Amino acid sequence: MIKKIILVSLLSVVSLFAGTINIAVAANVSYAIDSLKEEFKKSNPDTKIRVTLGSSGKLTAQINHGAPYDLFISANMRYPNTLYAKNMAITKPLIYARGSLALVSRKSFDFSNGMKILEDKKVKRIAIANPKTAPYGKAAIQAIKNAKLFDTLKRKFIYAESASQTLSYTMTATDIGFVAKSSLFSKQLSHLKKDKNWIDVNSSLYTPIEQGIVMLKHSKNSEEARNFYNFILSEDAKKIFKEYGYIVE
Repeated sequence: MIKKIILVSLLSVVSLFAGTINIAVAANVSYAIDSLKEEFKKSNPDTKIRVTLGSSGKLTAQINHGAPYDLFISANMRYPNTLYAKNMAITKPLIYARGSLALVSRKSFDFSNGMKILEDKKVKRIAIANPKTAPYGKAAIQAIKNAKLFDTLKRKFIYAESASQTLSYTMTATDIGFVAKSSLFSKQLSHLKKDKNWIDVNSSLYTPIEQGIVMLKHSKNSEEARNFYNFILSEDAKKIFKEYGYIVE
């Protein structure tokens, strides 16, 4: 409770300054957010942007407890829809991008046969997010089943509780893993090479993860928040999301 009070107090102080917006941003967007802010600043140089990163679930909990965020950029549509249903969001959730999957290994593999690499005897453990709770895990299982590999591979699965934990398992404890492609743009993974350490998972094998944005009640009278909201849905922002591994229309 004390931590929640401190969080709300700190954000409230920040919001007193004109031209400052507070944005709750899902962790998988952390790699793209600096580029997005840079582009936005070109036409809105006086707007200050305060970003809080976290899992969509934790950020939603903070919002439910009164954290005065202006915008919520979520990793999936579930949480924005929940907030909108509770009248805590003033805009209907809209999709800003779709998350895609990559098959990644810290080891070097021959990926020329695509997902067939998963049947290799050298691949003994496969990291996957829990499909019951994590959209990227659900998408990974969907891709595996559509590739007719589930029965062959199910004994190799090591389930993680989140997308970030799946990435951690992939890079430390398993031979390979299904991760959000956007995570490949972290500095820590910049050494990984396409076709040697990773490949895209064919998006025809799964439903890309719809990621949503809402304006929250706290932003009601904020022109700056409205401007950033419109920017995230703009063509300029879509170009940036595409550069960071997202699927955009």
